[in-house]
Amino acid sequence: MRKLYFLVPGTDRKFACGGLWAELNTFNLAQQVCSAELVTYRQKEKDKLFFDDLLRTQNLDNVIFVISWGFDIAKLARKLQKYNVVYHAHSAGYKFNLPSSIPIITVSRSTMGYWGQKAPNNLIYYLPNQIPNEFTNLHVERDIDVLVQARKSSEYLIQELIPALQKYCKVFVVDSYIEDLPGLFNRAKIYLYDSAEYWAQQRVSEGFGLQPMEALACGCQVFSSVNGGISDYLDPGFNCYKIAGYSLEYDVHKILKTLSSPLTLSLSREVLAEYRAENISKKLTVILAEINEFLDHKNYDSGNIKNITKWRLRKFSLQRVYDKLKKKYFS
Repeated sequence: MRKLYFLVPGTDRKFACGGLWAELNTFNLAQQVCSAELVTYRQKEKDKLFFDDLLRTQNLDNVIFVISWGFDIAKLARKLQKYNVVYHAHSAGYKFNLPSSIPIITVSRSTMGYWGQKAPNNLIYYLPNQIPNEFTNLHVERDIDVLVQARKSSEYLIQELIPALQKYCKVFVVDSYIEDLPGLFNRAKIYLYDSAEYWAQQRVSEGFGLQPMEALACGCQVFSSVNGGISDYLDPGFNCYKIAGYSLEYDVHKILKTLSSPLTLSLSREVLAEYRAENISKKLTVILAEINEFLDHKNYDSGNIKNITKWRLRKFSLQRVYDKLKKKYFS
């Protein structure tokens, strides 16, 4: 099995985000399956390979580069066009295309559906992000009524819903990095997450939505948007509640009602098991075996399935018009 080089811009706080943590988790799991190493490409870091140095100094015919940072994918794919490459797709909606020679591993079914339409001739796989085992319900006393992380939150959530809720209950807003996020989720009764507005501004999708699942795993009641990858696992009315529903007053009513109710909604163990390390490692083993087989085959075979281009779509449209006219006037 070929060695994997996971390309990331950097690993320090400058690049800190859910996507980076998810990629590092996948890298750690990959090390249990095959040889894998981190490579940075925007900044040099101690004890890590640097991308440009790697291209100059090593024979890379028998390795696979794993690229994942959405805004950099087009540039990296061009630079690596003579090498073996896999795209680990988190968010969807970036304005680039990929050749069919690049397999795509998606972190959500939502993203898989996007690439299934956009790149129908590529190999495409589904490998969900990992929810570490420390995200679990400790069944301790919860002293926070409502928890919110400011990052990615909508203007409505920050400027309208939170002030309205603060009149009735204890709301804790986090606007900085938290070392013990599982501990914080175990202190909260309700977690609010509303990222649809943020991702609309970015013009790409919510790739996975780690925080709602992490909160649910820790026993929080979750009020969330259901955009992008979050829709993979959230089921409003059954394991969560939809936020920003119709009016501010209705949201406040639902949240306060949930706070006072003994009934709780949660993710089942079966659903959570899909996102734990054991299942993901099994899936990754199968996916990497298939990709290695494909790369062996690609060495002596060229892709020959026609892509869905704008020209071909225009041709199909004209053909349909012609067939209708022919049927109407000449049949």
